[in-house]
Amino acid sequence: MTIHPTAVVSTDAVIGKDVNIGPYSVIGSEVSIGDGTMIGPHVVIEGPTDIGKGNRVFQFAAIGAEPQDLKYKGEKSKVIIGDNNVIRECATIHRGTAADIGMTIMGDHNLIMAYCHVAHNCSLGNHIVMSSASMLAGHITVEDHVTIGGMTGVHQFCKIGCYAMIGGASAVAADVPPYVIVSGNRAKLYGLNLIGLERKGFEASTIKALKDAYRILFRSSLLIKDAVEKVKAGMAHVPEVAHLVEFIEKSERGICR
Repeated sequence: MTIHPTAVVSTDAVIGKDVNIGPYSVIGSEVSIGDGTMIGPHVVIEGPTDIGKGNRVFQFAAIGAEPQDLKYKGEKSKVIIGDNNVIRECATIHRGTAADIGMTIMGDHNLIMAYCHVAHNCSLGNHIVMSSASMLAGHITVEDHVTIGGMTGVHQFCKIGCYAMIGGASAVAADVPPYVIVSGNRAKLYGLNLIGLERKGFEASTIKALKDAYRILFRSSLLIKDAVEKVKAGMAHVPEVAHLVEFIEKSERGICR
């Protein structure tokens, strides 16, 4: 463990093995940092915050600050970050409020680029890329393997499905279905994320099933509820198609079209 002499570390912070804390960083009360994590210079981490193993947090990042929510009244909440994430310069991740999950959660192997913001009560999965200056408002759910383009803003309470890609400088005001590409202000569908699916090793038969489902759901003249029933009747045996249909059925904000 290496803590620079100019760093300020609370006496009740729990610091794991082989942790590196850089100059002028501040590690507050009720913070836990897992083994092998690197905290760069001028980083501020406020508690309660739990950070897992093997993470890299770059200079001027701020984690665990109070949520930017006028309903917040000082209630106890926290940030939980998993393992092997990279959080780049000036990124901000805020604690949750008492609403819904009561915390802000991030999984493993995510890349949060410079100047990104993850607001209160967000839930992020694994292998997500948030490009520079992309912003998540409160209460957003992001499933695994999502790519969010730079300077994109996502409206509170939206859900983003797995393997989706959001184009840069987009404004997302509705749920983004899994496996698709959306872009624009307001973001609309531009087809399946075919290159992303191929790079992730999806089988050709699975991609074909998703293509067929996409045509029925989004390119036919059927009402969405009728299109969903048609897809369920013919292709629900494909797990990825079943997930796509379930995501649409459970959407509360409506989906990008």
